[in-house]
Amino acid sequence: MAMINKAVIEEVIMRTDIQSLISGYVSLKRAGSMYKGLCPFHSEKSPSFTVYPQTNSFYCFGCGSGGDAVTFIKQIEHLDYPDAVEFLARRAGITVIRDEKSFVPKEKKFDKSRMYSMNVDAANYFHRALFSDLPGAKEALSYFTEKRKLSLATIKHFGLGYAPDSFDIFSKYMISKGYTYEELVAGFLCGKSEKGNYYDSFRKRVMFPIIDVAGNVIAFGGRVLDDTKPKYKNSSDTPVFKKSRNLFALNFARHTSSEELILCEGYMDVIALHSAGFTNAVATLGTAITSEQARLMSRYTKKVIICYDSDEAGQTATAKALKIIGEVGLDVRVIVVPGSKDPDEYIKSYGSDKFREVLNGAKMEFTYKMDNILAKHDINLPHDKVNALGELEREISRVYSEAERDVYIKIVSKKFDVDAKSIKSDVERIINKNIREYKKSEEERAKQTVAGYSDKINPDFAKAPAVAKHEEIILALLMLYPEHRKTVFGENLLRIDDFFTDFNKRVFESIEKAYREFGDLPDFNEFFSPEEVGRITKMKLTRMALSANGDEVLRESISSLKSSMQKKNSSGTSTFEDLTNLINKMRGES
Repeated sequence: MAMINKAVIEEVIMRTDIQSLISGYVSLKRAGSMYKGLCPFHSEKSPSFTVYPQTNSFYCFGCGSGGDAVTFIKQIEHLDYPDAVEFLARRAGITVIRDEKSFVPKEKKFDKSRMYSMNVDAANYFHRALFSDLPGAKEALSYFTEKRKLSLATIKHFGLGYAPDSFDIFSKYMISKGYTYEELVAGFLCGKSEKGNYYDSFRKRVMFPIIDVAGNVIAFGGRVLDDTKPKYKNSSDTPVFKKSRNLFALNFARHTSSEELILCEGYMDVIALHSAGFTNAVATLGTAITSEQARLMSRYTKKVIICYDSDEAGQTATAKALKIIGEVGLDVRVIVVPGSKDPDEYIKSYGSDKFREVLNGAKMEFTYKMDNILAKHDINLPHDKVNALGELEREISRVYSEAERDVYIKIVSKKFDVDAKSIKSDVERIINKNIREYKKSEEERAKQTVAGYSDKINPDFAKAPAVAKHEEIILALLMLYPEHRKTVFGENLLRIDDFFTDFNKRVFESIEKAYREFGDLPDFNEFFSPEEVGRITKMKLTRMALSANGDEVLRESISSLKSSMQKKNSSGTSTFEDLTNLINKMRGES
């Protein structure tokens, strides 16, 4: 990380239209002077993500994410502060020069561009090794060309390679290229033994480079050529790679995925599908699918067809993927490859045309689940019939659309020869029960939120909620109105010791420091996490909704804060009466 001139940062933010920026990631619809959409940072079915063009900011009322364009890019692209600024600068056509001398890192940081270069050199080494005379290379090439029936063009297209069966031949090569062992370890390209010896992470394995949508080589997967365990070895998380946030072959698939993506379990399934003309196939990276990967897919497609193995493990993974992908609003279907374990085997046996027929017959989520439920029960037996019907009614109750529920009720009614009205009554009873339970849990969560419990951003809130509320009012007034900053800091009305919660102390300290140094607000993104910036944004939005924000309100809030602090310091704790008064005040303001 390095410092960037403040004037440049301000210009980048000023020249970034936040509505246009976010529209590249989220489908937004105008709502008065604002725009709304489904939040890209958590799963939801009703839009709670709001963009405010007037203030060039955003806020999600569901998960609390919020901030400006820099905050958004930090979260959506998983970048640190300077990289996020540079991302927006490139978009705005602004050149950014970092002042390396002005920044002293608190902990070891690795240069990302150097890490990318290191991975490219590693990928080139593995690819050349596949066609070399190194021990095991011929066997590795034969695995791809003979066993997997891949053409040389496909091998080159995916940059496939081979990691030699050697303790440290690869590591020594990389050292000769100018990389350090520290960098190689950080990039999961080599390891370090307890005795302090460095060794190659990948040995005697065919190699699959993992490339992000920007074309950077970010990680590797390796497969053994025999029955050694583990069969697959994948890069752990590194400074340039998070396996939960990437998909294998999305760099290729994104070009042909506008209508649908095919989600596979493994590298070879994806490669086989691409070779057969299905270039919209991707795979997770050695782990079960994550919500981040589902949201990533939603940027490039409308529909996902799950194509996992037909064994028990594959079906368990399918059930999880259905839930996670469905939560981000994508149309999700499932194919069960007949007579074969995976699509690679099926295509080899029957060809691409037959596989396309299988794709065209992909089942909707409910149909897939119904078939699985029916496979477990003999509905000719009364007991099994009742149990199967109960399972299907619970599945229907989870469907958001009432019209869609009616469709499924009619299907089940016909299949089970049961009156549709009876099934609908059961489904509605289940839904009402779930609503009651949800409201009860939400009421409890709301109580805890007001009291400050379960507050990960400001855990001190619960210790003195009345004090913390006054702190937030004052901070919001300082952020929204320059005249209030002039009053508070010009007259020295407040000191950091007047604040109780550590988080609000940090916010106040950053505001005061920025005011005294250059008479303006700080860029909170530089000093606070995206989650913390979301909380700061919420403070401002809450206060903006109120009309009374003048000097009298400021001075009264400061007086109330100091009075609350005196009470707390004298009693050692916040009283129940304080909390009750606070809740009543909040209700009056809302």
